Amino acid sequence: MPLGVIIGFDGSPAATAAIDVGRLLLPGAHAWVAHLWTPPFTSDALRRRLRASARSASELVELTEVEGEREAQRVAATGTTLARAAGLDAEPLVKRSWGGEGLVLAQLAEQVAADVVLVGSRGLGGAQALLGSVSDIAVQYASRPTLVAQAPMLADEYDALAEGPVVVGTDGSTGAQSALAAAQRIFAGREIVAVAVGDGDAETAAADGVVIEPGGGSARATAEVLVDVAARRRAAVLVVGSRGRSALRQVLLGSVARATLQFSHRPVLVVPGA
Repeated sequence: MPLGVIIGFDGSPAATAAIDVGRLLLPGAHAWVAHLWTPPFTSDALRRRLRASARSASELVELTEVEGEREAQRVAATGTTLARAAGLDAEPLVKRSWGGEGLVLAQLAEQVAADVVLVGSRGLGGAQALLGSVSDIAVQYASRPTLVAQAPMLADEYDALAEGPVVVGTDGSTGAQSALAAAQRIFAGREIVAVAVGDGDAETAAADGVVIEPGGGSARATAEVLVDVAARRRAAVLVVGSRGRSALRQVLLGSVARATLQFSHRPVLVVPGA
């Protein structure tokens, strides 16, 4: 049974890049290309035309919503066409929302029983921004693993997507174990490299298939080591749990996961705890 992935799409270059990342990391997946829109979604030029033709405020609101939904459908159709051209079994999914698009995307992932949420790291700027803030919120609230496609990527980072290994950050916690299990399931057939940052028993770690890397001490330092390991091994993707052993946890997203998202130039899969 193919993996199911819900892709947040807003028409931006980052969203288009995310589809390309999905093509290489999740080949053959079934994709829901989700576009979330909030009235009034129409462009400034279209709203000016509607204002000129509307005979009342009520009619203007009605026309704006009708045209806004049509425009949202076109954006989703464009993303679906791109996803199908990339080899994904894709279908459009348009949802009207009233803000909080990242949370809505997380809810949609549950409704369609997606295995993965895929978002770009940034979207359109200004009032049209969806991805970026959406990726931040989706990572925090999604009950599914969330794959954040970083952009732009250098040529060697992009080339690694097709066959590169998967680097998984581990600290022995339940969250790290969930991350490792998710990596093995989602990226089946790829080499999995489990990496622990800091001091540890090298012999025990080797027996468990874990690579010990010196460093760490803070969330940022740990993330930088993981990012460096991913670069040295030409990894396709870096996987972290949403939380680890730290006693001082952020309410929703662990500090190492957050720092990894900030510093990685390769796709990052954040796996929520059980």
